[in-house]
Amino acid sequence: MTEAFDTGRPHPARVYDYLLGGKDNFAADRAAAQQGVAANPNAITAPRQNRAFLQRTVRWLASRRGVRQFLDIGTGLPTRPNVHEVAQSVDPAARIVYADNDPIVLAHARALLAGSPEGRTEYIQADLREPGRILQAPELRDTLDLGQPVAVLLFAVLHFIEDDQDPYGIVKELMSALPGGSYLVVSHITADHDPESWGRFAQIMRGRGIPTRLRSHDEVGRFFDGLELVEPGVVPILSWRPDQEVPFTDAQVALYGGVGRKP
Repeated sequence: MTEAFDTGRPHPARVYDYLLGGKDNFAADRAAAQQGVAANPNAITAPRQNRAFLQRTVRWLASRRGVRQFLDIGTGLPTRPNVHEVAQSVDPAARIVYADNDPIVLAHARALLAGSPEGRTEYIQADLREPGRILQAPELRDTLDLGQPVAVLLFAVLHFIEDDQDPYGIVKELMSALPGGSYLVVSHITADHDPESWGRFAQIMRGRGIPTRLRSHDEVGRFFDGLELVEPGVVPILSWRPDQEVPFTDAQVALYGGVGRKP
């Protein structure tokens, strides 16, 4: 289910790249992003705070929980600091596998995401909707030891999975393949704090061919069923172990986040 290279159709990874101020995007991506921002200017704020959440959670897992293996699905285009840079700053021997269904992401990842000599960084062109294919990929099997804990990272990607594509089953399949002591990290867009603005944004994305499913706090919490939630639980990402004050509200950022441990 990997996607063909089609610059005439917006792709979530490239729209996200534009919203982050990146340059690896095309006219269709920019048009979708600009229309979304016109409907809700906070569409620029949320991705930047999501990157900050990524850094906090990966650093916490590596430094406080001793996690040395990471599987980042729905990677998006490289944006520093990337997962391997954060993890390997704690332990240069950390190992990271990136997976994304956009061939442009894969090409840029191979060119730019060089890990430390002590660790390893690998890349898979694969779709989150095919968890079995990801788990069986030779690149993953050669990089990660699935007998040891792995942190599965699903940053701002599950909202592209429609309900009829069984997002909860996808997460369960991923976590079922991993040993106790593994972790799940999720960030997910929500309209709980500003239904009107984020509803408009989601409608525009869907109109541009990008599925966007806004989920409630309880719906995001279901992704952690069977796992032990790390404090403070599933919360607006600004409230997940913040390391600095930011001048934004939960309505502006509109992402829930959480970390769960497999017992």
